[in-house]
Amino acid sequence: MVKFGILATLEAKVGKEHEVAAFLKSALPLVEAEPETMAWFAIRLSPTTFGIFDVFRDEAGRDAHLAGEVAKALMAKAPDLFSLPPKIEKVEVLASKFS
Repeated sequence: MVKFGILATLEAKVGKEHEVAAFLKSALPLVEAEPETMAWFAIRLSPTTFGIFDVFRDEAGRDAHLAGEVAKALMAKAPDLFSLPPKIEKVEVLASKFS
């Protein structure tokens, strides 16, 4: 069962929306190489607001993800792509369903 999560919200700079979407899609292979990341979603909340939601069984998995390649790439690209610093929140998963 997953109990730990991350919710990141990202606000694209005007004109950078396509680049943000492409960046998020390109991160999937990096996440697939993380055995502790149980589920990972890149989402669009509005024309300029994007998000990442991912879940883990334990805090060690979440911490490994936060120190991993996706996080490094996100922070490296942040000044160019985002109008605000990424908002990264550690969340508690209360219930879940996976098929």
